[in-house]
Amino acid sequence: MPQEPGIVATWSALGKVDIWDAKALLPALDKSDLRPVSLKPTFTFSGHRDEGFAMDWSPVAKGRFLTGDCANNIHFWDMKDGSWAVDSKAPYTSHTSSVEDLQWSPVEATVFASCSADKTIRIWDTRAPTKKSQLWIAAHKSDVNVISWNRKTPHLLASGADDGMIKVWNLKKFKSDSPAASYKWHKKDITSVEWHPHDETSLAAASSDNSISVWDMALEPDPDVAPQGASLQGAQIPDQLLFLHMGQEHIKELHFHPQIPSLIISTAADGFNFFKPSNMPPTT
Repeated sequence: MPQEPGIVATWSALGKVDIWDAKALLPALDKSDLRPVSLKPTFTFSGHRDEGFAMDWSPVAKGRFLTGDCANNIHFWDMKDGSWAVDSKAPYTSHTSSVEDLQWSPVEATVFASCSADKTIRIWDTRAPTKKSQLWIAAHKSDVNVISWNRKTPHLLASGADDGMIKVWNLKKFKSDSPAASYKWHKKDITSVEWHPHDETSLAAASSDNSISVWDMALEPDPDVAPQGASLQGAQIPDQLLFLHMGQEHIKELHFHPQIPSLIISTAADGFNFFKPSNMPPTT
């Protein structure tokens, strides 16, 4: 939870979502003698009809939380009197296939986005009288796996899909087949995507092709480069492709460090990587 980092949530293959209070464990990170500590969840929600992957804490409203499952349902959580109220009997249900990712708006306390294996992206408002999405688009030609809301420019939303495509959507002109930008480089599905926290035009994406790409929408063609552009292993490099990180196996997730400019952490089957793109300009 952004407002209270000791509160964490986990999904289970049993279809359960647990909330944990780990605040007492944080001081142990400053000690050299780290030992396993047993914790029990402070709250467990068993109302999902299937396991799931999607979850997100609101950066605006403390204690607001979303979870989405493989049975198409999205449940809204709210912190009430030290516990949790979950809309267990009235989930959000517009998707027709597995909910793959969820993102709260970085500026609106009641607005969130979702993506699904039904190939759509949907925008929701918890104030609406029904549990149906207010906006939706056919975003990709395959499962939409991940989305990321731009925290510096809140009308921009990025998405990644099974077809290896990365797309950027302008929510002011939110229409199917009309992305603000579209990038094709990866050979396999996109497993993670995230906007740079300090540079509104840059984002990174991970793929099952064992690589991570870093993009800058602000880059334009270099007139000093040959008309066909630069190439790598026989493939033309898009003008906006800033950096490639390779060498990991089965990359699943990446995140930018919120304080160290352009530092990226990535998780994979063979461990963690920490790296900074050498050609990414410093930001403040």
